[in-house]
Amino acid sequence: MVWDVAPAARAAFSVMTGVEIAPPGEMAATCNAIFFVVSATPEIASCLEGKDGVLARAGEGLVVYDFTTSDPVATRELAARAAARGIAYLDAGMSGGATGADAGTLTLMIGGDKAAFERTRTFLDPIADRTFYLGSSGAGHTMKLIHNMVCHTIFLATCEGGRMAETAGIDLAAMIDVFNVSNARSYASEVRFPKHILSGKWDARSRVYNLRKDVSMAVGLAGTLDTKVPLGTVTRDFLDVAIAQGMTDTDYSRLYERFDEIVVEVGKNHK
Repeated sequence: MVWDVAPAARAAFSVMTGVEIAPPGEMAATCNAIFFVVSATPEIASCLEGKDGVLARAGEGLVVYDFTTSDPVATRELAARAAARGIAYLDAGMSGGATGADAGTLTLMIGGDKAAFERTRTFLDPIADRTFYLGSSGAGHTMKLIHNMVCHTIFLATCEGGRMAETAGIDLAAMIDVFNVSNARSYASEVRFPKHILSGKWDARSRVYNLRKDVSMAVGLAGTLDTKVPLGTVTRDFLDVAIAQGMTDTDYSRLYERFDEIVVEVGKNHK
C-alpha cells in the first residue's frame, strides 16, 4: 500500500500491479509495518491522529518506521503515544541521499524497540544495504543529526578549500583528485564534487533549506546536551546567510558557486 498527500504523486502508482493506494489509517489496519518518508515529525503526527488515523485503526503488532530527520525529543513523544496503543515506533535516520534511495543502498540508523526491529528488519532489505541498531527511542534520529552536521560541515570545508585553490591558480578538479587519494578525501570530494559540481550539473537533489533544517536541529540538540559544537554552529550560520540571500529552494551544490559572497556576510556576523 502507498499514500501521499499529493494526488499527482499517488497517481504514479495507480497503474502498478499489486499496489494499492490507501491512506495511513487503512494501512494501519492491514499492514505489519508502515514506513513514513516525509518532511518532519508534524507530517507524521497528522497521520496518527483522528478516528481514521493510525493510532485509532492499528492492528495488533503494528510497527511504524519514521525515516524523517527530526528532533529526537519530538520522536520520543510520538513513540510514547504509539506505545500506549501497542504500536512500536522506530526512528530510522537515513544516509545515502536520493541516489542511495534510488539504488536501494541506504544506511539506516535505528532507535526504539529492538524486538520490533528484529521482527521487521527483513522489510528493510530492498531499500538498505546496512542497518545499525543504536539504542532506545530517539537514538536513530540523534545519530542522523550528528551525521548530517558533520557531513555538511565537511562539504563546506571542501568548498572553502576549493575556492582557496582556485584563487591560487590551482584547478578545482586537480584539488579534488589530490584529495581523493589522500587524507582529505570525503564523500564530498569523492561524490558531490565530481558528480554534481565539476560536472556542471548542480544536481545534488537536496535544497539548501534541508541542510539548514538538519544542522540547526543538531546545534539545538547539542545545546540540550550541554555539548559545544562551534564548527557545526558556523555551518548553521553559513546556511542561514545562504537562505537570507534567497537560496532556500536552491540545490545545495550551488553553495559552491555562491561561497565567496555568503562567507563575506558570515564574517560580518562573527566580528
